[in-house]
Amino acid sequence: MHRNILAIIVAILATTSCFAQLPKIAGGTLKRYERFASKHITPRTVEVWLPENYSATKKYAVLYMHDGQMLFDSTNTWNSQEWKVDETLSGLLAKKQIKNTIVVAVWNNGAYRFSEYFPEKALPNLPDSISLSLVQNELMGEPQADEYLLFLTQELKPFIDSTYSTYPDRANTLIAGSSMGGLISLYAICEYPEVFGGAACLSTHWPGSLRLQNTAIPNGIITYLKQKLPSPKTHKLYFDYGTATLDALYKPYQQLVDEVMKQKGYSNKNWVTKEFAGEGHSEKAWSKRLHLPLLFLLGIK
Repeated sequence: MHRNILAIIVAILATTSCFAQLPKIAGGTLKRYERFASKHITPRTVEVWLPENYSATKKYAVLYMHDGQMLFDSTNTWNSQEWKVDETLSGLLAKKQIKNTIVVAVWNNGAYRFSEYFPEKALPNLPDSISLSLVQNELMGEPQADEYLLFLTQELKPFIDSTYSTYPDRANTLIAGSSMGGLISLYAICEYPEVFGGAACLSTHWPGSLRLQNTAIPNGIITYLKQKLPSPKTHKLYFDYGTATLDALYKPYQQLVDEVMKQKGYSNKNWVTKEFAGEGHSEKAWSKRLHLPLLFLLGIK
């Protein structure tokens, strides 16, 4: 119990004090919405990145990204690392390699990050003892992924589409994240296939836990995917993983997921899985390859 309380305090401090100032960006414009209200989850900061020369006379695809406080400015993050989202998108847009795109950076709330990012409907696929341990010790006693997705689809997306000049359709609504953010991105496209047309899942944390090391949790997630993967005719999925640090755990599970993808009719037209030898589990690693999922999901043919 004391460890849980300490973890909550540390997480709250991290998400409030360390990220108070507006991130410095290398290109484009950043709009911040403090304590964005929701009926479903706790309020949190949402930032919207607009490319250089954003214009209401044009239309833009929208990329929703999790762990929003880690995307733009390494001087503002707990580990002094960032995704370099503004640099990468600005470069691809300048070369006209991707569609006009805005990014919606949704901050995690620290204490309930695991609770909001773990695929909630996979829990019934787990043995009761493992599910109970996971819920009590890591999901803070309250799985909230379904509520988090309600926030994204019913509250945040309508606000973004009414405030900015977007293409609101499925083909132009994408979602991306890493680690647990990879899991919730995949869960989002499975639960809301009519909303999201593509998902990028970098270093997906298939074990689903930091405390429990067993095959039951990833197998439960894979069972869910067998039931819920959306149609390859209208969706695109990007996966990747490194081979060092935490990423070293992922390859066997990713290979099982790849088999499910094949069974569901996915091909290289709508699905990519990449391995990055020697790369670990960090924003630095993800920033080096961010251009690849962007080109796959948003590329101009």
